[in-house]
Amino acid sequence: MSGAPLGPKLDVCVILLDDGYASTALMPIEVFHSAGVLWSELKGEEVEPRFRVTTASIDGKPVRSPYAGLSLTPQASIADVARADIVIVPTPGLDLDVRLVETSALLPWLRARYERGAYLAGVCMGAAYLAEAGLLDGKRATTHWAVAPDLKRRYPKVDWQPDHFVTEDSRLLCSGGLTAAADVSLYLVEKLCGHEVAVQTAKSLLLSMPRTHQSGYAVLPLSPPHGDDRIRTVEAFMQARFADSLTSEMLAEVACMSERTFLRRFKAATGRVPAAYLQAARMEAAKAMLEIDGAPIQLVATRVGYEDVPHFRSLFKRATGMTPAEYRARFAAYSVRQPENVDLDAV
Repeated sequence: MSGAPLGPKLDVCVILLDDGYASTALMPIEVFHSAGVLWSELKGEEVEPRFRVTTASIDGKPVRSPYAGLSLTPQASIADVARADIVIVPTPGLDLDVRLVETSALLPWLRARYERGAYLAGVCMGAAYLAEAGLLDGKRATTHWAVAPDLKRRYPKVDWQPDHFVTEDSRLLCSGGLTAAADVSLYLVEKLCGHEVAVQTAKSLLLSMPRTHQSGYAVLPLSPPHGDDRIRTVEAFMQARFADSLTSEMLAEVACMSERTFLRRFKAATGRVPAAYLQAARMEAAKAMLEIDGAPIQLVATRVGYEDVPHFRSLFKRATGMTPAEYRARFAAYSVRQPENVDLDAV
């Protein structure tokens, strides 16, 4: 998106919540306040603020933080907010049942703001407020990968896509993870003010432009807990021999079942067919190798069972949202990273 013409400043309301993660409120404040300002100040140019930021708690009183006695004092209560083009809902504490009850007055207020045309953004678990308000039914949304299963159970009508850092659907935005507060804020800066302003804001704050996928950050079990001992035996066998060519017939023999019975029980217990489970195991092994080992990508591919390196790269990017080289550059120990001018995916 190219630079947008300068117009009236947009009003951003950042909600402050008791016992929440303060960074998920503070980061949007910094990003929106800096848009059109900080870059120009650093370059000695005239500033052109793009947003007017207001902080509000439900009752206008300071909110507590679980960290070192920190408290945050808002500028207003939600009832006193006259205008909001953008509303940011930060991450509450992990005890979502308690938080939703204590802050239930926020829900009708969010619905009213949305009906008036505001963009609503739920940061990480803040997406639960948009879902609880009934606004996300039938719409795409994301959240932190670790809490996604719980939110899927709570709000089955929502199209949860936890592999994404940022989702947007009908002026409803969600982001996954605490630092994704910066991603969704910069996303809105770019959408509403243009690419140039967003890039300048990111550069002045030493931030990256919005990321797309969080799947590379997830440490997910290959299957949910289950009580099928024979299938658990097969899972252990597959995880020990993930680089081998394992057929359904071979795995059925390990389980001491007919192939048909094995396939049915494996899918029921793990939620995956054996081929998909094996591929997931290989991707997890590849991630671990890339984090601790400087071996060429071709060797990593071979070690996890793929002779076709382009195919391995394609599967890895589909699973993590990054190429193997990008994953290594982001997550590997410093000692195994390669110089930036080396095309690791070509090695």
